[in-house]
Amino acid sequence: MKKRCWGVLLAALALLLASPAVKASSTRTVKDMDGQTVRIPRHVRRLADLWHANNQVVLLLDGQKKLVATTPLIKKQSWFTTVDPGIKKVTAPFAGNQIQVEELLKTKPDVVIAADPAQVKTARQAKLPTVNAMYTDFAGLKRSVTLTATILGGRAPQLARQYNQELDSNIKLVNRRLEGIQQRPTVVHFVNSADLTKVDGRHTIVDQWIKIAGGQNAITRRGNQVTVTAEELVKANPDVIIVGSSSNQAARRALKRDPQLRHLTAVKQGQVYGNPQGTFPWDRYSAEEALQVLWAAQKLHPAQMKGMDMIKQTQDFYARYYHYQLSKHQAQQILAGEN
Repeated sequence: MKKRCWGVLLAALALLLASPAVKASSTRTVKDMDGQTVRIPRHVRRLADLWHANNQVVLLLDGQKKLVATTPLIKKQSWFTTVDPGIKKVTAPFAGNQIQVEELLKTKPDVVIAADPAQVKTARQAKLPTVNAMYTDFAGLKRSVTLTATILGGRAPQLARQYNQELDSNIKLVNRRLEGIQQRPTVVHFVNSADLTKVDGRHTIVDQWIKIAGGQNAITRRGNQVTVTAEELVKANPDVIIVGSSSNQAARRALKRDPQLRHLTAVKQGQVYGNPQGTFPWDRYSAEEALQVLWAAQKLHPAQMKGMDMIKQTQDFYARYYHYQLSKHQAQQILAGEN
């Protein structure tokens, strides 16, 4: 009789374990930045991050040990590889900008993070749980960090909350310091120093931090990487020029070489700066935007931001989130846009 009871109990247990409700407990859902609901494993142990910028967020959230796929650009990003040398050994399943699906599948990711719609589509067609993490403003940055933390689990959500609070706190600090300013210098932000026809216009994250920092975008057109003529730039004649993916020296050299742009007010008065570049360039799609707002405000309003030690701010950020002790010289290099 006892044997029969045990047999019934074991059979019931087997049915319970095989039921959809129990199987479902091994998965969960997240809503990505496109509003798509994606079912992912409850415990993510292997992450493929196909968006350059979001690799920095994974590093910030202490999730780099889960990375099984990254991008070629990140493996060459000098400050990223300095802080996390292990990234060099992570697979980059790309040929140019194209995902190599077979190589991606070999990494056996639990989840794929991407930003490019074509890459998202390709990964989903390969039956991989794929999350779009793309954002275009500071509110989106915070949501994307929270989304990545939710995927990673563990202590990542706590770190995400800490980071988002720090970003908000830095913006509030700048707002307080700049309260009542009478003048907002005009700013042109070049994408890089190699092509002085590409600038960032209105309704972009670049435009947003220019405003937060007490400036106004001299470019009235909307969008990232807008093509402009030298004549348009001469007409805009900005007070300050900031150049992405460039050192201070390279930015100033490029503008002084240009026969028309060398006469701009910002160039003649020495108000040209290479945008800081850390584990990712600070100016766009970067977790280091928390430092960018402080740096930009100090460049545009040095009197109001007097006493803001950007070297210490950068060192503290890297120690807090990346567990890396930057030397003073290294921090200076990052702030000067040097690799």
